[in-house]
Amino acid sequence: MKMHHKLLTMIAAAALTAGMAAGAMAADTIKIGVAGAHSGDLASYGLPTVKAAELVVKEINEGGGINGAKLELLVEDDVCKPEVATNTATKLVSEGVNVVIGHICSGATKAALPIYRDAGVIVMSPSATNPELTQSGDYPNFYRTIASDDAQARTEVDFATNVLKVKKIAVIHDKGDYGKGLAEFAKKFIEQDGKAEVVLFEGVTPGAVDYSAVVQKIKRSGAEAVIFGGYHPEASKIVTQMRKKRMKTLFISDDGVKDDTFIKVAGKNAEGVYATGPADVSSNPLTKKYRDKHQQAYGSEPGAFFDNAVAAALALTNALAKAGSTDQAAITAVLRSDDVATPFGNLHFDEKGDAIGVGFSMYQVKDGQYVQIQ
Repeated sequence: MKMHHKLLTMIAAAALTAGMAAGAMAADTIKIGVAGAHSGDLASYGLPTVKAAELVVKEINEGGGINGAKLELLVEDDVCKPEVATNTATKLVSEGVNVVIGHICSGATKAALPIYRDAGVIVMSPSATNPELTQSGDYPNFYRTIASDDAQARTEVDFATNVLKVKKIAVIHDKGDYGKGLAEFAKKFIEQDGKAEVVLFEGVTPGAVDYSAVVQKIKRSGAEAVIFGGYHPEASKIVTQMRKKRMKTLFISDDGVKDDTFIKVAGKNAEGVYATGPADVSSNPLTKKYRDKHQQAYGSEPGAFFDNAVAAALALTNALAKAGSTDQAAITAVLRSDDVATPFGNLHFDEKGDAIGVGFSMYQVKDGQYVQIQ
């Protein structure tokens, strides 16, 4: 019995040591996943995050890594589709990813999160804004460096009713987790405030060639403004068809439309369109530093959510360094308590996973580019 007890003690000690090694860094490689739309119509949202992660990781590795461990990026494309995102998450987990930057779209993020949660992997998105991702309590492993859609919808409704002074609003969405969720919040806020009337609440099918039916409904409704929840491919088509019918209805949308691709596709019809997006942080020295690095490395200006992705990469790598471990609990403790310098100022996260102090601003397309107006 004594020999058996001694053997069990040795086995337990070995298991504990192995468990500690799994969460420790030593000289092992730390694997950071980058998941999002890297191809297809929404690649302009996902690729800037890849480049942000590349720049931050390159800088850290050139400085010796984190506690002696080099960083390795594992980049996977989910095309912003939930059914692909589950495969993406499964692959990253099977490859031993330690933390993940992404996903980009709310629907894809929601589909992937249970897989990471069950594997004990922290995920931080620069752009997934659906409120349930943090407010449901289902995903204690999820964080984001952007505000949620209830805050975004609040900004849009306040702007429409208090600044533009419209009384009749058509609320249109793309039926997805992101677009429909935002639209439902907008409808709720309009009705609660009582300053305007929702004259149309309608979903459209993403990827359709023709949106003339919903455009005609908007026209018949007498709406002075449209609040649209969704992404730029659908928004550009709807706006273009509205302008072809000589409709002067104001168009207000979200950070899924605040992208240069929308302007390129919609052309002159994009002029005057309003969209919410993360605040302009170009005056922040860290913002300038990483935007300059992007220009030097890739020969172009960074795209949508680049600053939010830099913030996510800095927050996660800071947490890994301060925790001295890849263990979820250790990383979580740092994320919630330790401020890290980012393009959005010093950030840490609340218990739900939302970044404290991050909000939305209003932009308008003027002379072919988005300009912050509020």
